[in-house]
Amino acid sequence: MRTLFDTPSTYTLDAASSAGPVPPVQAVLFDFANTIFHMIDASRWLQLIAADTGRAGELDDPAALAAVLADLTTAYQLPDVLAVQTGRDLSADRHRDAMLAWFAAVPFLRGHEPAAHARMIHTESWVPYQDTEAVLQGLQARGVRVGVVSDIAWDIRAHVRHFGLADLIDTYALSYEAGREKPDPELFRKACADLGADPRATLMVGDNPVRDGGASAAGLRCYILPAEHRTGDRGLAPVLDLVPAVR
Repeated sequence: MRTLFDTPSTYTLDAASSAGPVPPVQAVLFDFANTIFHMIDASRWLQLIAADTGRAGELDDPAALAAVLADLTTAYQLPDVLAVQTGRDLSADRHRDAMLAWFAAVPFLRGHEPAAHARMIHTESWVPYQDTEAVLQGLQARGVRVGVVSDIAWDIRAHVRHFGLADLIDTYALSYEAGREKPDPELFRKACADLGADPRATLMVGDNPVRDGGASAAGLRCYILPAEHRTGDRGLAPVLDLVPAVR
């Protein structure tokens, strides 16, 4: 009767595995944006764009800055802008086109769209949460292998290296490299395969219940963080409570 209530799944268990104990977590996958890293504040991003384009100081007036921030929000809701956002993370070109369309609809950014895009993906425009390094170190100390699964259109390894965290992440499954976006189970399976990890013994950590939570259809367990704007600790510490030492 259980099958009457099951959600669609893309993995199957043999009888022995189904009746046996659930394996302990031996590998952890993390989403990137808004899970272990976050983009700098939009106000700071705009001020950097102003400096990059020879307009330093133009947004020093709080009212002027607030107006541009409002324009950004309004522009993103335009039908023509929204239409090109679908599938943008499947390739660098699609992402760039989607962002340029958005920025072209913002008066302050119009004519400076490439500079705005360059600043968006700039190494210094993304920073780790305050608890990211400690949690990654804690997992490494436990002998737990770690991967990143992200819908992203550029090489985020540069951001990880910039903050000295490269040795704490073992593999990446990125949408623009794989040609797949979450919640496609194959993206999660790829990360597990790269880690040599059984999906049933792998935990996916993210902030989107649909995209990140989709890992459950591939047999993984999921830990979903609140989808809230955070700049200090992200609340990652409980992940360590879910993962026993492997060594």
